[in-house]
Amino acid sequence: MTVVEERPVPAAPPPPRKPHFAWSLLRNSWRQLTSMRTALVLLFLLAVAAIPGSVLPQRAVSPEKVTAYYTQHPDLAPKLEQIGGFAVYASPWFAAIYLLLFTSLVGCVVPRLRDHFRALRTVPPDAPKRLERLPQHAAVEERADDPADAAQAAASELRKRRFRTKVRERGDGTWTVSAEKGFLKETGNLFFHFALLTVLIGVGFGHWYGWHGNRILVEGNDQGFCNSVTQYDESSLGPRVDAADLPFFCLRLTDFQAAYQTTGQPKSFDADVEVQTKQDGPWKARHFTVNNPLRLSQANVHLLGHGYAVELRYTDRFGAQQTKVVPFLPTDGLFTSSGVGSFPDVNIDPKTNKRDVNLQVGFEGVFVPTVDPAGGATSVFPAENNPALFLTAYRGDLGVEVGNPGSVYSLDQGQIANGELKKVSGDRPQRLTPGQSWTLDDGTKVEFLATRPFATLAVRYDPTATLVLAGAVVGLLGLMLSLGGHRRRLWFRISPRDGSGSLMEAGGLPRTDYPGFAEEFGQIVGAARGPDGGTP
Repeated sequence: MTVVEERPVPAAPPPPRKPHFAWSLLRNSWRQLTSMRTALVLLFLLAVAAIPGSVLPQRAVSPEKVTAYYTQHPDLAPKLEQIGGFAVYASPWFAAIYLLLFTSLVGCVVPRLRDHFRALRTVPPDAPKRLERLPQHAAVEERADDPADAAQAAASELRKRRFRTKVRERGDGTWTVSAEKGFLKETGNLFFHFALLTVLIGVGFGHWYGWHGNRILVEGNDQGFCNSVTQYDESSLGPRVDAADLPFFCLRLTDFQAAYQTTGQPKSFDADVEVQTKQDGPWKARHFTVNNPLRLSQANVHLLGHGYAVELRYTDRFGAQQTKVVPFLPTDGLFTSSGVGSFPDVNIDPKTNKRDVNLQVGFEGVFVPTVDPAGGATSVFPAENNPALFLTAYRGDLGVEVGNPGSVYSLDQGQIANGELKKVSGDRPQRLTPGQSWTLDDGTKVEFLATRPFATLAVRYDPTATLVLAGAVVGLLGLMLSLGGHRRRLWFRISPRDGSGSLMEAGGLPRTDYPGFAEEFGQIVGAARGPDGGTP
């Protein structure tokens, strides 16, 4: 009787665990984000997202143009404000594209850099068995020298053309020469992408540690302005910058000259200023233009625009006078300009020294440097050939008592609508030329004394400007290398011939699109075979 020993059946191995859905989703999302295709799409989106910043006026650059845009497009401007149209580069959606592009570039460039270093350290591969299947092939030819000498001659010719070469000997007496060239293409590609990363880093750190401010500076204002947040019309400090970190300097505009063509197009703008760079230090004269900013030690002053300031003098019912120089902001290319002259501290009884807020006066006006011959409040030329000022007077509470003066370039339309400000000048604005005066219904008088030019200055400090410039230059050089480089490989196989001599065969493979590879391959093969060539 045979006893069959029962052995336990081994348990089947457990099935491989599937990765968790969240982990798979995260891994696949990372692969998609760090692909070169995604980086190109994000770069394109960043360029598209920057278009509104060039088309629409930006508050950080030119707040007066934003104000003019609100006046011209009262319905569209608030909607654009909600989506960051006037502060594109500080908007959340632009920052999201910026950060995604940065992450994508890091994720796709770092592995390529590692692969590129590995490729540079790796010798060219050995010749394939079937050279005739390569895109370029040179048929077998007989040579008089032995295979070793023929292989060294071919390798020497390839080195002269800056190919990386590797000579190998096989056990059957056959020699192969492997050559490779064109690594500068990938090097240039990596340079370009790292330069783009440098630019992105420079822009980011420049936003953190940089600052800028805009200021309208009227010619002849002896006080000028100093580099302080409180003295800018519009300012923005980086998250890492405090108001106390701003360097000291003061500016005052001594002369401004603008020249125009006969068509009204601007020809040149020149500004002369006096600069004080030390507390109680001397004032030094400096000159700058639109394309040649005023460069200080820790800031650059750019000339963004200009306009006209109107000098008004108001005489109240008690004979007291106040004079103000009010900048009028241009609303079109021919410098039709609008502005407001507010006089809240007037009509104060000298006996009681009491002020009635309902007797405050504001003048809303339009200034034209060259008035339309038809008499309308529209300029026909930007220079002061025939200046005129059209004023509308309002009397009432200007709102300064409650600490809410509103815009200095326009009156509060809500106060006008609810009757807090009453029009006292009739239905049509009063037209004045320099030197003329206008007496109101209560005996008070306003005089249009003169005009002064003003310049819109943008004061900026960017600590990474040099880094961004270097990144742009390196990126351009890398792009040239990437477009001009062509990666290709060549092989020679030299085998011994019966008797004496050798047999040479060659093949070539372009790794990238290279229309001139056939011609180069023919020249290299011809040079490697020597002046006498061989016998097919």
